[in-house]
Amino acid sequence: MQKVKITETVLRDAHQSLAATRMTTDDMLPIIEKLDGIGYHSLEAWGGATFDSCLRYLNEDPWERLRKIRSATKNTKLQMLFRGQNMLGYRHYADDVVEYFVQKSIANGIDIIRIFDALNDPRNLKTAVEATKKEGGHVQAAISYTTGPVFNNDYFVNFAKTLQDMGADSLCIKDMAGLLTPYAAYDLVKALKDNVSLPIQLHTHYTSGLASMTILKAIEAGCDIVDTAISPMAMGTSQAPTEAIVATLSGTGYDTGLDLKKLDEVCRYFAPIRAKYDESGLISRSVTKVDVNALIYQVPGGMLSNLVSQLKAAGKSELLQEVLEEVPRVRADAGYVPLVTPTSQIVGTQAVLNVLMGERYKQVSKEFKGILAGDYGKTPAEIDPEFSKKILGDIEVKTCRPADLLQPELDTLREKCKLYMEQEEDLLSYAMFENVAMKFFEKRRAEKYGIDMKNSDAENKIHIV
Repeated sequence: MQKVKITETVLRDAHQSLAATRMTTDDMLPIIEKLDGIGYHSLEAWGGATFDSCLRYLNEDPWERLRKIRSATKNTKLQMLFRGQNMLGYRHYADDVVEYFVQKSIANGIDIIRIFDALNDPRNLKTAVEATKKEGGHVQAAISYTTGPVFNNDYFVNFAKTLQDMGADSLCIKDMAGLLTPYAAYDLVKALKDNVSLPIQLHTHYTSGLASMTILKAIEAGCDIVDTAISPMAMGTSQAPTEAIVATLSGTGYDTGLDLKKLDEVCRYFAPIRAKYDESGLISRSVTKVDVNALIYQVPGGMLSNLVSQLKAAGKSELLQEVLEEVPRVRADAGYVPLVTPTSQIVGTQAVLNVLMGERYKQVSKEFKGILAGDYGKTPAEIDPEFSKKILGDIEVKTCRPADLLQPELDTLREKCKLYMEQEEDLLSYAMFENVAMKFFEKRRAEKYGIDMKNSDAENKIHIV
């Protein structure tokens, strides 16, 4: 037995899962000092959808958020989620952009980068892993956990060995949809501990109602670190409550050493913030309830809300059950890809199209064709050649690492956004979300120089300042 470490997710995945990543920096900063004094292994504070949300919805500079959190965090490591070659965006980026993004993330305060790939294709992790090592950061390589014909403990162990050989400092079992059951977790962690020498961290969601039990069995099998969320921002599609896990392990050989009284201070801070988001409608009932059907359809919380909104926009909300039943079939056709960004959105959108059209694959999205064509990497299972031919026609299937086909991008991107740059990091914001970042830059400049954006001449003034 050994002391179990806790990563607190309230600054990133907890509000991403429950409140569509809308927690503001102003809501975070007053409690950072207390969070820093808890004794957490790390604070997950950046990455994932926070970058997009800051620029798109909150009119915040995500880099400034990171710097402010880092400045207030003196004792605890800061951690971020990084989608391999996708980074924080939704496409593959050239290696020079990935390397520069990693460099700037660490320079601005990140200690641990959790790097994953939606297809578990190690080739898509290579550049980010090497860049993190070069910058002196901690590489936490993640296994996107899912179930299906090709997924068993041998599959996950072999992938873990590959990640260890690539230079990972620790491993994360990333269970984004709450699919990992307690005894499966025990067996998986045991298998990993028997075959690799790296610390093991478990990230799971409460979606199916199993998270606390799954965490406990994983710890009994030797899991070193677990992700939890302070209770006001826990459960539903978020993580298990920090206080409950700490209390469960208290007085045992796994005791976290964390103080429930200190955690209660953090809880009391976030309780009114949670109430505010509830009242605003940001947190819907669909993300707060237990949904055991997640085990059947493998739909993560964010993907579910996306399906609901797509059907609502089409005036076909009553077809949700049909879409949920179609998702596993589309996933099987696509080589049993794990359902996590961006594959969750791609598979979900294709399932919606199949149902709305009344005929499977009558209309096929460009992104779904991309999965079949190898644009995102190698799928876990082979795709049926006849199905692939039917969908792709004469489109050639790529077998190389997708990023090998990309030319360096940094210089081109810099030229496009140089008139708006106030810091080097702006180049990377633009690389991730060109149009969204440009609107943010324009608004920032308008506010700085007191330009009225409603004035029809404002656009020209902004561009030539």
